[in-house]
Amino acid sequence: MISLAINRLVLRRRFLLTLQCLIWAMVISGCSVFMAAKQPEKKDIDLLKEGVTRTQLISEFGAPVISEYKNGKRFEIFKFVQGYSTGTKAGRAFLHGAANVATLGLWELVGTPTEITFSGDDMAFQVQYDESDVVEEVVIIKKE
Repeated sequence: MISLAINRLVLRRRFLLTLQCLIWAMVISGCSVFMAAKQPEKKDIDLLKEGVTRTQLISEFGAPVISEYKNGKRFEIFKFVQGYSTGTKAGRAFLHGAANVATLGLWELVGTPTEITFSGDDMAFQVQYDESDVVEEVVIIKKE
């Protein structure tokens, strides 16, 4: 009778421990999936060349961080994070999700730091325009 009660207690503890582990795995799983899906978009840096209009640059890279006139010419600096294509982001998210399921969430120990490390490259360019706001010159300030 006592051994039956001990067996039930052991089984109950194992069940609760297993249930806790599964809940924990569900709670933490998805961080790397979410991070992969929310990586920055890939910008078209081929636009950074002579002959492109200021409007085209702003529509692709957003507002410049600095805009000023020197010697009658407009100079602007664009800073952005070069991200990944939609297909690449979706593929990474899918692989993280599959790895999470296969390892019951333990993949997050690898997947989350991976997504933090591969979160895009910081870039900065200085652009000089002519009087019609068409690019005359592009200087790379930072390109990782």
